Amino acid sequence: MRKALVTGGSRGIGAAICRALARDGWQVYINYNKSKDKALALAEETGGTAVWADVSDRAAVAAMFETVGDVELLVNNAGVAHAELVQDLTDEVWRELYGVNIDGAFYCTRAAVPGMVRARRGCIINIASVCGVYGSSCEAAYASTKGAMISMTLSLYKELGPSGIRVNAIAPGVIVTDMLTDAFNDEEIAAMAAEAPLGRNGTPEDVAELAAFLASERASFITGQIIGCDGGFRV
Repeated sequence: MRKALVTGGSRGIGAAICRALARDGWQVYINYNKSKDKALALAEETGGTAVWADVSDRAAVAAMFETVGDVELLVNNAGVAHAELVQDLTDEVWRELYGVNIDGAFYCTRAAVPGMVRARRGCIINIASVCGVYGSSCEAAYASTKGAMISMTLSLYKELGPSGIRVNAIAPGVIVTDMLTDAFNDEEIAAMAAEAPLGRNGTPEDVAELAAFLASERASFITGQIIGCDGGFRV
């Protein structure tokens, strides 16, 4: 059975991706940091395995890969967001966002690639953001981490393609998850939906179906792409 690791897989977009991959026959490892109960419940639901690691900690990532072993698919989904005026951003917040969003993606990718190279096949999907493509007022830290993830994607597909490894990124728009509802009220979320040409905000399943497609053989000639899943929304 093909093996996949989804970071930040216990809830939101990550959980939806885990469900879609399990449906498609993947053996899914569900990475979590703080949401142990949700990860264990999702593992029971999907037949997957919950694995702990704070992805911003390279030693924790190394230990996680010792447990998981080689994977054919890595989804770098773990992320944190923060909205604040740039002059009010603290060093601690800046480093937390870069630690999880970029260091975490790097540590996991570095750990996953050797096995993919040996197998001469593999797929990496980075969950970026429309903010990383267009920027976003009051989200300089978050948007810049997602921009860095996009640049990493555009470098890795060139580096890893000769080894049969595909690397793509998904740039979601406004997706209704706990991360969104914790940061914005109902009126603000409705206003975002009104700005999208499709007239609605996205769901975690919208992103998950795209990720499942990119992970499949149907996408075997697709690499180096930054694919929006945003309903036409532009920040």
